[in-house]
Amino acid sequence: MVITGLPLSSAELTDVTEVRGGSPYGATTIAGPDGSRMPSEKELKLTADQGRHVATLATKLTAW
Repeated sequence: MVITGLPLSSAELTDVTEVRGGSPYGATTIAGPDGSRMPSEKELKLTADQGRHVATLATKLTAW
């Protein structure tokens, strides 16, 4: 098992112009007190970055 967070090259990690989930530990969202808030575009970008990062690492590990 390999625990994989977000790559530090993800630009959305350093963007503080709006409230958003996500940290170097992984992609997250802030759902709000009643769970009605949907993920923002930046949060969705972070999930894509993490997925790409996991796929890259998995490819490297299977070739090992």
